[in-house]
Amino acid sequence: MADGVGVEEGVGSTALVVAAARAIETHRHDALARDVYAEHFVRAARVSVGWPVRPRQVPGGEADPLWGRLGRYFGLRTRVLDDFLLRQARAGVRQVVLLGAGLDTRAYRLDWPPGCRVFEIDREGVLAFKGRVLGGLRAAPKAERVAIGVDLRGDWAEALTGAGFDPEAPTAWLAEGVLLYVPRLAERALMAAVDRLSAAGSALAYEVKLGVESADVRESPIYAEARRQAGVDFLVLFDRDPRPDSAGDLAARGWRTSVHTAFDFSRHHGRGPRPQPDRPDALAANRWIFANLRTR
Repeated sequence: MADGVGVEEGVGSTALVVAAARAIETHRHDALARDVYAEHFVRAARVSVGWPVRPRQVPGGEADPLWGRLGRYFGLRTRVLDDFLLRQARAGVRQVVLLGAGLDTRAYRLDWPPGCRVFEIDREGVLAFKGRVLGGLRAAPKAERVAIGVDLRGDWAEALTGAGFDPEAPTAWLAEGVLLYVPRLAERALMAAVDRLSAAGSALAYEVKLGVESADVRESPIYAEARRQAGVDFLVLFDRDPRPDSAGDLAARGWRTSVHTAFDFSRHHGRGPRPQPDRPDALAANRWIFANLRTR
């Protein structure tokens, strides 16, 4: 499912799905988050050139399982994690690391305080594609941006420190969606590296899915419509191994953690996906986890 312009197969295509969802969210009258660059990524890749980037382009509107319900999930997730990062920056953190950055444009669209540095870690092909699109738009980052082309399954920690990351300074870490796709050992290694590189005052936000999808959830319309409309089979991409208790591991290392569902934030913001207790729900097992390291 290669698109021919640098985005890699599989997980690269999911980044385009998220970009399309962010574009649609941007143009909703009650948008939770705005990303004016997202639609340009969608239009720049051959695999996604025909996907919707406006609410009016979605035939089923909000009832569409992919661009409606899952799209609203991604819009809500974007807003919640935007708020998390800005909260850390306003509290004095000046070092941000986006793990598996994909087509994230937070370095360009968030109002960062002076002195912030945003490290983006992802594979070279994904970062090159993003760089070409943003370069064509003459987009300028609002913080110092450092792009690091390395696979998270490799020695990304060494690449990060080699790029100027300071392990003695507090850091805001973000792993948005990436842990849904990596093996359990890679998740454990990532958490251990984050802990090792974090000074007191650091914070981490990430997303996981509890357990393996049951047979009825695997039949969810969200997954069926992702395959039909976007050619993306999330169920093949999700790692099938039992997931580690990363929140528990972090707590044992001295981090203070909190675990939430997306529905918690839908209630808080008054919009976003709602629970579907009467039917199999592909979103019910997703958890958003926030962790803070107060002392070292």
